[in-house]
Amino acid sequence: MEASSPSTSITQPLRNSFVEITKSSVSNVLRAPAARRSRRHRPAAARDFTAVYHLLAPANAAEVRLKVALHDRDLRLPTITDLWPNANWYEREAYDMFGMHFEGHPHLRRLLLPPTWEGHPLRKEHPARATEMGVFTLPHEKQVREEEALRFKPEEWGWARRRDGVDYMFLNLGPNHPSVHGVFRIVLQLDGEEIVDALPDIGYHHRAAEKMGERQTWHTYIPYTDRVDYLGGVMNNLPYVLAVEQLAGITVPPRAQVIRIMLAELFRIASHLVFYGTFAQDVGQLSPVFYMFNDRERVFEIIEAICGGRMHPSWFRIGGVAQELPRGWERKVREFVEWMPKRFDEYDRLVLGNRILQRRTRGIGAYSTEQAIAWGITGPGLRATGLDWDLRKRRPYAGYDQFEFEIPVGTHGDSYDRCLVRAEEMRQSLRIIRQCLEQMPEGPYKADHPSTTPPLKERTMRDIETLIHHFLSVSWGPVIPPGEASVTIEGTKGLYSYHLLSDGGTGPYRARIRSASFPHLQMIPALCRGLMVADLIAILGSIDFVMADVDR
Repeated sequence: MEASSPSTSITQPLRNSFVEITKSSVSNVLRAPAARRSRRHRPAAARDFTAVYHLLAPANAAEVRLKVALHDRDLRLPTITDLWPNANWYEREAYDMFGMHFEGHPHLRRLLLPPTWEGHPLRKEHPARATEMGVFTLPHEKQVREEEALRFKPEEWGWARRRDGVDYMFLNLGPNHPSVHGVFRIVLQLDGEEIVDALPDIGYHHRAAEKMGERQTWHTYIPYTDRVDYLGGVMNNLPYVLAVEQLAGITVPPRAQVIRIMLAELFRIASHLVFYGTFAQDVGQLSPVFYMFNDRERVFEIIEAICGGRMHPSWFRIGGVAQELPRGWERKVREFVEWMPKRFDEYDRLVLGNRILQRRTRGIGAYSTEQAIAWGITGPGLRATGLDWDLRKRRPYAGYDQFEFEIPVGTHGDSYDRCLVRAEEMRQSLRIIRQCLEQMPEGPYKADHPSTTPPLKERTMRDIETLIHHFLSVSWGPVIPPGEASVTIEGTKGLYSYHLLSDGGTGPYRARIRSASFPHLQMIPALCRGLMVADLIAILGSIDFVMADVDR
């Protein structure tokens, strides 16, 4: 990148690395034109904290990280919410988890944790286990204080209680409501049935997924990744194991790569079937969800036969997959790819061809490509605007460059097009699975890398050293060389990435998860202002989110 500002100039070449800048130049550097990547080292800089801005350019799928070294006594940065609106929640999360302050932020307050929470959990001095904390008690006075802190106060958010002699109504949609798809609250400011404004309130499902990554070994953290987007299954494993493999310099065998892609696309279909059925149900169609869940069971039968588990098999491993494909897997997969095309056609007639659904969703919750990029919208939500942007095509990873498939796009970026794109994506996933079936290479299903991958059973009986290495790797965890890696994939709901830092230990020093649904929910107020509450239900269904993915 080539960028210049009154306080900084960045002109040195960069190969898959980062740019290090001063905190006073953050806003200027982010606004500067970029021509090529570059890096600057400042060995004498403070190392108490490092703020990382991870940027992705849609035009060429290039990524660059801007790093700002900070002292603990001065954790302050200028806000960039005026540059990118999706920075709002990311800055609030950094404040919530680390205590970083962003000067000029419109509403800098806790995001994932209750307002009464003490401390910042992702700091190293904060306890990682409940056993390290005192016994929890909830006296009546504390309960009253906690409940009062959660009471919504419109004035704190700049909302009026009345205007032009009319009192506004404030409605809590959730956190226990079937249409919010999880433990999720949206505070609505209503003028009759019309939505004046909305405020998403997240964090009810937060379970410290990143903090848990810092106290697990590289291998034992894999099952936790399954539960981030709990509908995506092994799709969640993929960016994590790819990042660890990048750190360790592991080359995954071709057979393992194709197996991974086949399982990932099966889970993409399973996740989209849940979306398709529940979206139709949200706008009043009750039949489709039963048919689609039945076909989802067909997917799970294949996954269970191969992995031994259904929704959360935790089957990917560092260096490959857990085991060889079972006998008869080809027959099950072939039956599925031959069965589903006619089902997809039937679903399209049933749902997309329904005139009532069309009236409920066309033109509702629409946004442009530029708005989608500004808000950090990725995946089907971005492609619904007409931009043919899919990371599997734009920057192939894990062997996707060996497969032929199309990128479905929409036209209007509305709720209907978001459904249309996902419906066609399932056909393309089926096309990829068919190619996996027909082109499955021979060879090992995991890499031969003793420091990270358990050896084959017959090798453990050959000599005592092999058995000892296996024992240490399993009991203590593998030792990964010091370094930093970030891998992004095209997940079921958009872009997912894992940013891992290794200090040469048996587990991550820092495990950062970029989930797809987190930025998507930020845009809800912009999508629903001026619409009816019933329109908001259609918008929420079209976003396709799960709160475990948002809250982590």
